[in-house]
Amino acid sequence: MITVAGVVFSITIVALAQASTQYTSRVLRNFMRDRLNQAVLGVFVGVFTYCLLVLRTIGGGPEPFVPTVAVFTGLVLAVVAMGFLIVFIHHIATTIQAGEIARSVMLDTRDVVDRLFPDDIGTEAAAPPDAPSHALHPWHPVPARETGYVQSVRPDALLTFAIRHNAVLRMDVGVGEFVMEGRPIAHVSRTQPPDEAMVDQLNALYAVDAFRTTDQDAAFGFRQLVDIALKALSPGINDSTTAMTSLDYLTVLLQRVARRGLESPYRSEDSRLRVIARGPDFAALVDLAYSQILENAEGNALVLARMLRSIEEVAAVTAEPSRREVLATHAGVIAEVAQRTARNSRARQRLDAAARAARVACAREDPMTG
Repeated sequence: MITVAGVVFSITIVALAQASTQYTSRVLRNFMRDRLNQAVLGVFVGVFTYCLLVLRTIGGGPEPFVPTVAVFTGLVLAVVAMGFLIVFIHHIATTIQAGEIARSVMLDTRDVVDRLFPDDIGTEAAAPPDAPSHALHPWHPVPARETGYVQSVRPDALLTFAIRHNAVLRMDVGVGEFVMEGRPIAHVSRTQPPDEAMVDQLNALYAVDAFRTTDQDAAFGFRQLVDIALKALSPGINDSTTAMTSLDYLTVLLQRVARRGLESPYRSEDSRLRVIARGPDFAALVDLAYSQILENAEGNALVLARMLRSIEEVAAVTAEPSRREVLATHAGVIAEVAQRTARNSRARQRLDAAARAARVACAREDPMTG
């Protein structure tokens, strides 16, 4: 049993190494969190431990004691463990495929989008765009206590903190952003600078670590899909199909975001501004989804056409002019690159048709609801 458990560990490590090399190291946490992988490892270690305990009860001497029922149970568990091994090998062969990895990332990110957009931090305040400059008191920086990426914040606690200290809180670093120890993680507007106790209290509302997670960071899901596409488009791999698969799932996420109203950064309590939050907006997510892939897709007619088709599909589900303008801007840039780098007349014609369709979709005023 312990030998087979070692084989299972070895298969897992090989799968992790291949996923890291072929795709990106940022998808490894998806393998580590996989419940089936954890269950299989637990089953083999558990059966091994059970067999050791049974072996300990077998006595020697002229009349040795053999616990028949326990030994038979050990045999049954061994057969069950072999079944788990077969399922595990099939599962690993499935999960290391590019489409399955991209789909897993999309599903995790979709759940985050559904949970966070919009996200409640008090009540939305009808504050003007220049509200930060109209604070009643001076802005005082709150330094960070740790260095790393902000994995999550406690939004309700931020509002409570601002109310308790009769201050306006402005987030300088949002979820997924990097913060350095001693640099401002936020600013507070109040009569007196924050003391050490206030600094510690506010820092306790932020979870900072060496890596990003998708728990509150929808942009990190976009980042993973973009990284998979960039790996696929690298000269050493040159896998256009995987890049287009990533674009397919990016399109699903962008459509989901396009249908939702992203929250206002201003939050109030009893009509009084309390928190100026910081988070991704639609333009930032669109730029994240397309810009880097575009830089690596020059001359690749298939990927460029799929990017234009993606913009057409996202524009078809939103009627908000500002979002359509963002999409139209990216469609124009992609069309310009496509025309400049197309390698033959047929590819140029196909890209022209895709660009026209994208522009029409961005100009249409009645979004498709299907």
